[in-house]
Amino acid sequence: MTKIKTLADLRRIKEEVQSKIKLRENSDHPEQLVQVKVGMATCGIASGAKETMKYFVDELEQQAIDAVVTQTGCMGYCYAEPTVEVTLPGKDSVVFGYVNKEKAEEIIDVYIKRGELIDGVIPVTFKTIDD
Repeated sequence: MTKIKTLADLRRIKEEVQSKIKLRENSDHPEQLVQVKVGMATCGIASGAKETMKYFVDELEQQAIDAVVTQTGCMGYCYAEPTVEVTLPGKDSVVFGYVNKEKAEEIIDVYIKRGELIDGVIPVTFKTIDD
């Protein structure tokens, strides 16, 4: 159990709890928020996906962008790891490949904030089977 010795300790604990509550509330209605899914299978982790995910979590919070950042398994694009799927509210998801810190920064600044596509999109080359 954490001991509170100073007012700064109490404030830090308060911020941590509020952050966890906000994350829980955001996950109740993800379709209204920016959704970022980072591929965290073995190939993604080996390519730096943990650092990519941490950057997204920290930067989106710092810029006060309402988003849900989660991890997912293999997306099938092992050649392009780390891969990140981004879904903007009301839009289809887009998968980006080779997402390091610099690419993540570009995704946030250009795609998430302005809605403009950038290089690095992994094109969808399949069609679903209609029933």
